[in-house]
Amino acid sequence: MTKRRESREQAFTLLFEKTVTGDSMEDIIEMAKEARDVVIDPYCEKLTALTELYLDEIDHTIEENLRGWSLRRLSKMTLTILRVAVCEMQFMQADDVPVSVSINEAVELAKIYGNEKDASYVNGVLSTIAKKLEGAKNETESENA
Repeated sequence: MTKRRESREQAFTLLFEKTVTGDSMEDIIEMAKEARDVVIDPYCEKLTALTELYLDEIDHTIEENLRGWSLRRLSKMTLTILRVAVCEMQFMQADDVPVSVSINEAVELAKIYGNEKDASYVNGVLSTIAKKLEGAKNETESENA
């Protein structure tokens, strides 16, 4: 498993705990360090912090790209995977992480923690979001040219 993959999975587990408990990321990370001797790497720390910071915006992006669903109807697992991926796609600004990698990693998480149906759904939602983000990026670039 690659370092980034481990970071994403760690971020997913920490953010899943937030989704379930509603606790702050600061408290969750502190408890993980104390109770489970978890070592949080910088990529995971940044990903969880940005997800918490932009949670409303991330959820809005997800919700406007769900077909016939609402955030409340999604399983907490699926919602958390989508949140991690959308944050990475929109806010991490890691030039070495293409959008396709964020989508593939989210699909893999959905296969591990869910099933093929979950993975297919995650792939569909994130692909739709990626197309819109790419369209917005191209529009901005043409306006600035």
